[in-house]
Amino acid sequence: MKASDLLVECLEAEGVEYVFGLPGEELEDVLFSIRDSDIEFIPVRHEQGAAFMADVHGRVTGCAGVCLSTLGPGATNLLTGVADAHLDKSPLVAITGQAGLERLHKESHQALDIVHTYRSVTKWNAQLSDPEVINESVRKAFKLAEYEKPGATHLEFPEDVAGEETSAEPLEVREQVRRPDPDRKSVERAAELLEAAEHPLIIAGNGAVRTRTAEGLRDFVSETSVPVVGTYMGKGALSDADDHSLFTLDSGENGESADAISRADCVLAVGYDIAEHDPEKWNPNLDKRVIHLDHEPAEVYEHYNPDVELVCDISAGLEALLEEVDVACPEAWYRDQREALVEQMTNTPEEDDPVTVRNVLPLLRDVMADEDVLISDVGSHKMAIAQDFPTYEPNSVIISNGLASMGIAVPGGIAADLALDSNVVVATGDGGFLMNAAEIETATRLGCGYTIIVFNDSEYRLITENQEADKGEHYGTELTNPDFVTFGESFGIDAVRAESWDKIGDALQWAVESDEMTLVEIPM
Repeated sequence: MKASDLLVECLEAEGVEYVFGLPGEELEDVLFSIRDSDIEFIPVRHEQGAAFMADVHGRVTGCAGVCLSTLGPGATNLLTGVADAHLDKSPLVAITGQAGLERLHKESHQALDIVHTYRSVTKWNAQLSDPEVINESVRKAFKLAEYEKPGATHLEFPEDVAGEETSAEPLEVREQVRRPDPDRKSVERAAELLEAAEHPLIIAGNGAVRTRTAEGLRDFVSETSVPVVGTYMGKGALSDADDHSLFTLDSGENGESADAISRADCVLAVGYDIAEHDPEKWNPNLDKRVIHLDHEPAEVYEHYNPDVELVCDISAGLEALLEEVDVACPEAWYRDQREALVEQMTNTPEEDDPVTVRNVLPLLRDVMADEDVLISDVGSHKMAIAQDFPTYEPNSVIISNGLASMGIAVPGGIAADLALDSNVVVATGDGGFLMNAAEIETATRLGCGYTIIVFNDSEYRLITENQEADKGEHYGTELTNPDFVTFGESFGIDAVRAESWDKIGDALQWAVESDEMTLVEIPM
């Protein structure tokens, strides 16, 4: 068979259903091989959108999403989404075309050293310079992308290699490699620290929403009554309906979650990645005993220097720790913070309240089911969603907080809508929305049916807030926008502008309950 046929057969063996990407001359053989397979190629409007789709696909399914671009500018456009998956620990395999091998030794049209360029944003990458290495390389790319901690990998496919003949065949996909059980002495030491603590607390990170970890975490909390605060990417690992939840880091008008963390004397960090949230913010005085439970050792950092590291399968670690520990945490020490948080997040706005993201969130929560998925773009609204949107199931709120890249929401909604049966809602500011709004055409072409909420404040508001806090003024952050309702309707979707509280509530209910693509603009 042709090398391109082998590549596609290897993707089929890995269970790939969709390849998100842009066509290019160097991809001709690959595209026609996909056409003759069971895989669906989804042409997008920008390579960044393709990478974000693969990124979110990996987040919500646990299986590597696949994105495809041509050489040069196609590959560099893809880079941001690949980097996002890398820092957000989302399994992704990127494939980029390349010029023929005969011209890569010299300066050449659109030819860049993409393998070198991608080295810092992938777990592994390689050039497919020989048809005989394709089967091993594809298997390795998927194995490493999906292996804890997951992330991005990359394969470069020169166009002349794609057309060569090969007798190689796809490798059989084996069960994923399992991490070992936790070290017994480390479990005993961790149990001693928890038992000695007066105010123990769990920080649930990104790793706590993957695999079976959320179930194990909930069992641990049920037995010990140790409260849990989540990172932005750990939302839903413990249901916020649980009386032991303190929601997320920084939650609360008066920093109630931060107050509870400041009182904690022992922190069990479950699946926590310091790229999600700087530990200096919750351990500024280095006065907390820290237990690190994750698939990999802790990063070396002054404010995150654990007393004990349990490096193992997270679920197995929680199970072993639960068998060893004898803790009945008094709930009184964090009850006041919990009650204040619940009251704040369930208050519906009054008629004369200002229209802010935080005031809108209770209305949005009311019209979304527990298992419905909310994808947040990056901006000031992300902070509100992370801190004030109650979350009840793991992976039901998708937030990028590793790379924290703007523009992820609209393309991410496509991937989630294709992969899940739940309703999907994406929330974005006007800045992030227009970065990848062209993907609405991709969504309508595919027959997707999800809701886009655009919080419109005509500026890069988060930067404005930071500048005003630092300098007392702002500069370079103001924007002008099109008519978003007309813009949405130009793609053939239903759109509405909601400027008052009665209209906002009705618009959100209409949009979320609809099976069609909808857009709700909410002027701030």
